[in-house]
Amino acid sequence: MSLRTQLTDILPPLLPSNPSDAIKGTELIRLARLQLEGAYSDASLRYHFSIMSCDPASPIAKVEKGQGYYRRTAPVPALTGAQELLALSHGRLDEFSADHEAVDLALERMRKFRAVVMRYYDVNGRFPFVFRQAFAQGSSLGNLWKFPEVALVDWETGDAPDEELTLDPAMLSLKQRLGLPPFRLHAARLRIQPALNSFREDFFQALSASMWAQGGELLYAAPIEDEALADGLRRLNAVFGVGVMSFGLTAAALDDLPRPANILNAHPRETEALMERLDIHRVAAPHSRQHIDWQALDGLRSESPEIGKLILWLNSCIEKGRAEAFRDDA
Repeated sequence: MSLRTQLTDILPPLLPSNPSDAIKGTELIRLARLQLEGAYSDASLRYHFSIMSCDPASPIAKVEKGQGYYRRTAPVPALTGAQELLALSHGRLDEFSADHEAVDLALERMRKFRAVVMRYYDVNGRFPFVFRQAFAQGSSLGNLWKFPEVALVDWETGDAPDEELTLDPAMLSLKQRLGLPPFRLHAARLRIQPALNSFREDFFQALSASMWAQGGELLYAAPIEDEALADGLRRLNAVFGVGVMSFGLTAAALDDLPRPANILNAHPRETEALMERLDIHRVAAPHSRQHIDWQALDGLRSESPEIGKLILWLNSCIEKGRAEAFRDDA
């Protein structure tokens, strides 16, 4: 097995996810040696760390303007990344993709927006579940219409501040007797730039990907400033119920944000500063159904193992009587 192959397997558990906690190269070499097969010099290991940190597909990233390494943020799933690039290029992906810097910039904006959405809902008491495998390279294009990027879960929790994550046992029992889910589950699609020539596709993908949930939401990074576009989205919402919201982040604002890993691991003050940058605008509120389409959800379980993980996570929270953030240990 080559050194690079070994390092690809060994490094992820050794690397911190937060760039501010980056591990120095000397310490990383020491820890990696404990698992490596074969004798490799320090110079060889440092060389591989450096080369791999420049590869977006590798698990190791180097801190900018500093020393040390951290675990690279998960890449944008292939299908959603390609769809966003296609929208940006107005259907001429071959022309757009010739500019590799533009592609990298567009994908980085998507990574940042996804991280912003995660932090925003963490702060506001909603529990996000991110779908990745359903959009991996080689997945069916039909998955864009079956799965959301994010599922958002709202729990009934205690009223006291120290019980904010404790599920209300009385409400759990009542909903169980009524045959209702003890939470509200919405499915959300994430897009960067709203446009008149693509908003219908955005909307109906959000609708299609949320048919099994209790509601759907379409989340845009950029502000929706076109009155005709906003009116078009409201008319669709009135008929089909998918909510629409903008985070008010222009392309320049996204470029000015820290790296996705910094956003996801921000300290309270940093998170507060990030939230102040957002200009949340609810264009249309989602219409929420009482029931989940369990038959449809069960059908999707055979198409993506992530549905099984979602169900196990929800069950675990109910059994513990506590709303907990999803942690993918697989």
